Amino acid sequence: MPEDTLPGTEVGIINVQDRDSENNGQVRCALQQGVPFKLVPSIKNYYSLVTTGQLDRELVSDYNITITATDEGSPPLSSSKTVQLSVADINDNPPVFEEQSYSAYVTENNKPDSTLCSVTARDPDWRQNGTVIYSLLPGEVNGAPVSSYLSVNGDTGVITAVRSFDYEQFRSFKVHVMARDNGSPPLSSNVTVSVFISDVNDNSPQILYPAPEGNSFMTELVPKAAHGGSLVSKVIAVDADSGQNAWLSYHIVKSTDPGLFTIGLHSGEIRTQRDISESDSMKQNLIVAVKDNGQPSLSPPVPCIYLFLITWLRCRKLNEGYFI
Repeated sequence: MPEDTLPGTEVGIINVQDRDSENNGQVRCALQQGVPFKLVPSIKNYYSLVTTGQLDRELVSDYNITITATDEGSPPLSSSKTVQLSVADINDNPPVFEEQSYSAYVTENNKPDSTLCSVTARDPDWRQNGTVIYSLLPGEVNGAPVSSYLSVNGDTGVITAVRSFDYEQFRSFKVHVMARDNGSPPLSSNVTVSVFISDVNDNSPQILYPAPEGNSFMTELVPKAAHGGSLVSKVIAVDADSGQNAWLSYHIVKSTDPGLFTIGLHSGEIRTQRDISESDSMKQNLIVAVKDNGQPSLSPPVPCIYLFLITWLRCRKLNEGYFI
């Protein structure tokens, strides 16, 4: 009988016979306790087996119903018979995911077809009603179909990457996976999968200032009257990576006078370490390295900065467009 059988439905007819006469042949029937059925007397010696409650195959799939017939003799005689009833499945349960949501973590520059995570849904129905099929719901990620980023195995729920991800393009996105059973009509449920992309150190720092003019040489003018601690220039760089991969440090690799200038480890500020004297060379060369904190560390081409030590008068004349 189907599990959606309504209470009060007749599911069988029981006939009882006793060959004795008078009271010895009068029979009454009874059912065991704890089953959703009852016996309803019909015509003489016939009973209808009727449901008294809602059936649920996922809770109880089979019933062994014991019917006891007892006569009115003295002493009374009785016999019992067991009737087996099987509850037929209907598709009344949608698949249910084991988690309310799922998260997947992947490092950028991953290989296509790499596994990100898996989703699992259970359906307590039977056979095809309980067979679960997984699929991605239509959607877009950065304007492209979600199917161009991920795929899901329809049988196992394993989610794999279709392409290589770039942390600098986007750091996370969400997709929706549907679990559908094979019943008629089919039932389904959806779950959200959040994909988080982690950074790797795949971008070298980029020097923004002083801007190189077609090569790696840059020039700055420094007054000869500059005192110790004076700010004479600043190297500005950025890194497209994230976290420690984007932490930059600045170093003077080589200089004309190692004791004349210093650079802030994290600020990139170039300052004098002492007062500039007349004996210092007018042309000072500094080679500055910028490194990130990734593993391994990356650096752009090393720039050379030319520092020209000139008097205040020459600085003013240069600003007016000529040099004396």
